Amino acid sequence: MSSARRYAIVDIETTGGMARRDKITEIAIVLHDGEKVIEEYQTLINPERSIPPFITNLTGITNEMVADAPLFCEVAKDIVLKTEGAVFVAHNARFDYGFLREEFGRLGYTYTRKQLCTVRLSKKMLPQLRSHSLDSLIRHFALPIDNRHRALDDALATAEIFKRITLMGNGHDEVSDIVNLGIKEARLPASISLQFLHELPEAPGVYFFHDEDGKVIYVGKSIHIKKRVIQHFKENTAKSGKMQQRVHDITYTLTGSELIAILHENAEIKRLQPEINRAQRRKSFPFAIYYYFDEGGYLTLKIRKKNRIDAPGTAAILHELPDHRSAVSYLRGLTDKFSLCQKKTDIDTGPGPCFYHQVGKCYGACVGKEDIDTYNLRVREAVAATQHNIDEDYVLTDTGRTPTEKSLIYISKGQVVGWGFLDRETPVHSVNDVIDHIGAHKSMPEDYKFVSHYIRMGKFEELFRL
Repeated sequence: MSSARRYAIVDIETTGGMARRDKITEIAIVLHDGEKVIEEYQTLINPERSIPPFITNLTGITNEMVADAPLFCEVAKDIVLKTEGAVFVAHNARFDYGFLREEFGRLGYTYTRKQLCTVRLSKKMLPQLRSHSLDSLIRHFALPIDNRHRALDDALATAEIFKRITLMGNGHDEVSDIVNLGIKEARLPASISLQFLHELPEAPGVYFFHDEDGKVIYVGKSIHIKKRVIQHFKENTAKSGKMQQRVHDITYTLTGSELIAILHENAEIKRLQPEINRAQRRKSFPFAIYYYFDEGGYLTLKIRKKNRIDAPGTAAILHELPDHRSAVSYLRGLTDKFSLCQKKTDIDTGPGPCFYHQVGKCYGACVGKEDIDTYNLRVREAVAATQHNIDEDYVLTDTGRTPTEKSLIYISKGQVVGWGFLDRETPVHSVNDVIDHIGAHKSMPEDYKFVSHYIRMGKFEELFRL
């Protein structure tokens, strides 16, 4: 293994398993050159909260032991300096790395390191093992360990496991592959280095690929910008090949919220018309589901291109969609959910009663048997279901770009007015609380669909009706 690469093998103990809620009680860092341990660092940390009894039983760390220990802010500089320029190694790296990023985030600092998970390395190099837990690997390699679930002993055990696995077969190559997230430098654009990619943020946002003239040729979004950008250059597709040849620079905008990333990406694609985003470049959706009263008085739903709506009198557009297939799928869902007639929803265009009537799922609107008012009531329910909160003004709050910040998305009469950011401690009760923090946004046809889906999935933090 190259002696030029340094590894910071880290283990932490915590008050629980959730980085947003829990705190670190102990950290150990074992610096390694790939062949041997070159330095050890360990300290207890005062978590500023009580340690649950089951955690004390597991780790042996008590409230009394951490009472006089330094706070995280007092050891943060040591952690930064010890791990700077090194690959962050841990057994289940997502856990340890996630806790450290959260602790640093509370201090307003973005902690970013190349990572290597020894669980993943073990799975690649020791596929015959049934378990790749730290206890299982300690038994597999017959390692002596005195204080399991104490940070330094676990970090030293991880260091020995790391050393032994890398000495096996192509272990060195697997380490490099994991550290570089599987990307081969030969696939990178000439002006983009692996180091540049590793320095991209591990956070939600929108990213922009620029050509040599600075023109944006691709816009994307992700909840983890670095991982998604690297994935573009790992893929072996025609689109990836075009990116590898054309991309000269990468910029990004952090959004905190996944919903803001979705909305911002869509708006930027429509505005910039980047050539590689062919599927998303439409400025508007050409197909519409619309409804009107037919000659018999039944409310009828049909699909047409917006410039070819042929309803008598005034037709109201229910929903706009990118293609006919999506429109049919959407309308079929409404037909099934509200027991509508397939003749009256443009799904069955053949002669005679619709198929649903033949199998008892349609009550006879297609042959004039169902009461008009009863049928139309269900159609109105279907229309209302697609327009949730359409007459309301409300604000969604979501995660911000830092732990001390929250994001705001302002929706008025079914239109996304804009979004912005606010200190997490600031209350939101009225439009006046948010309006000065909202950046203007030109509403897009797809916006309400994105917002409705986000609400249905419950991904936001809070919803305030204004």
